[in-house]
Amino acid sequence: MAKVACFAGMMCIAAIVMAMFAAHAEAYVTCGTVAEDLSSCLGYVRTGGAIPETCCNGIRSLFIAAISTLDRQTVCNCLKSAAGAISGVNLNLAAALPGKCGVNVPYKIRPSINCSKVQ
Repeated sequence: MAKVACFAGMMCIAAIVMAMFAAHAEAYVTCGTVAEDLSSCLGYVRTGGAIPETCCNGIRSLFIAAISTLDRQTVCNCLKSAAGAISGVNLNLAAALPGKCGVNVPYKIRPSINCSKVQ
């Protein structure tokens, strides 16, 4: 009887863990997160100059938060939209910014990027 109770308890715990992982099938990162983390980068991608440390910290924070493929695709789509909508953005500065902050992003943000291919 104790073995049955132990097995049932383990099955219950397994179901809870699976439900927790299923809940994370949605993107954790939102465009609000992207905007908040990268807001201090806006001046740099418009005019160049010195990169604010808060900008690099935001890029690192966003990179750490985007743990799933869906998160990375969400970040890509948010940045793609911003690159096309915010006037005065120098796309070359924006594309080089992660590397200058020591973060390896495997794609360049451009208005024409296909974010569904981001892994």
